[in-house]
Amino acid sequence: MKVLMAEVNFSEGTNLEIVEQIRSEMVSVEGIDVLDVNTDKDHNRTVFTYKGSPEDVLEATKRLSKKAVELIDMTKHQGSHPRMGAVDVVPFIPVKDVTTEEAVAIAKEYGKFMGELGVPIYYYEDATDNPDRKTLPKIRKGEYEALEEKFKDEFWTPDEGPFKFNAKSGATVTGARFPLVAFNINLDTTDLEIGKKIVMTVRGAAGGYKYVRAIALELPEKKQVQVSMNLTNYEKTAIHRVFETIKSEASRYNVNIVDAELVGPVPVYALTELLQFYIKLTDNFNEDQYYM
Repeated sequence: MKVLMAEVNFSEGTNLEIVEQIRSEMVSVEGIDVLDVNTDKDHNRTVFTYKGSPEDVLEATKRLSKKAVELIDMTKHQGSHPRMGAVDVVPFIPVKDVTTEEAVAIAKEYGKFMGELGVPIYYYEDATDNPDRKTLPKIRKGEYEALEEKFKDEFWTPDEGPFKFNAKSGATVTGARFPLVAFNINLDTTDLEIGKKIVMTVRGAAGGYKYVRAIALELPEKKQVQVSMNLTNYEKTAIHRVFETIKSEASRYNVNIVDAELVGPVPVYALTELLQFYIKLTDNFNEDQYYM
C-alpha cells in the first residue's frame, strides 16, 4: 500500500477554536492517520502531520487548507515564527512505495487547487527546477510583510494562482522533500542576541552544519529564547551533534539548555543514532525492535 505524509504548517496557534475547525476538516477524510498536532502560542502556528494513501492525503490537505484560508486573516497575525501565509508551507513526504515524482505530482495538484482559491503558490524543493526558489528560506525571505512589495517584481510571479498580493491569505509554499527533523532547543535566557550568536555556530548558511537551518526566536510566555531548527538531512547531520554543539556554545554565555522538542514525527533511523551516541547502544539494535 502506498503511504504519503503531509506536514501542513498554518498560521494559527492562539485561537484553539479555529485550530479545531481546521482539524475537523482534516479528519473528515477516512483513511487519514493523524501522527501529530503541534500548536504553539508563541509561534502562533500549528503543524498537522498525517499520513495515508496519496489520494486521501491530498483530499484532507485540500479540505483543511480551504477552511484555513476561510478563517485565518494574515492582516491580524502576530507570531515569532517566520511565515508568509495563512497556510504557510505544505510539504509532501514519500513514506512507503511512493516515488518522489508521485509526491511532486500530488504537490502540484494541491498547488493548482490553492491557486484556484486565489492564493499565490510557490513550489519548492523537489517540485521546482528554479535554484533561486528551491529552499523555503529563500522564498519566505521578508515574510508576509514583504509580499506586497515582492509582487511588484516579475521574479516573484507565482507558480500557481494570481500574481497579486492577497492581504488576507498571503502566499503558500508547497512541494515534496526528504523527511526533515524539526528540532527546537530552549535556553534559560531572555537575551535574543545570545540566541543569535549560538545560531551562527550551527546554521549551514553561516558556516555551521551544512544540513541545518536555524533561527533564534523569543518565547515571551516562557521567558526563554529558542534555537529553532530544521535538520534537512539527518543522515549527514545527526541530532546529537547539533545538540552538543549548542550546549557547548551556550555554556560560553553562562546559559543552560532548559529542554528540547522534536516537532512532528521523527524517522526511526535518526533516533537510533541518538540512542547509539548517548547510551552506547550496540550496532545490532535495529528498527524492528521499535513498537507502538
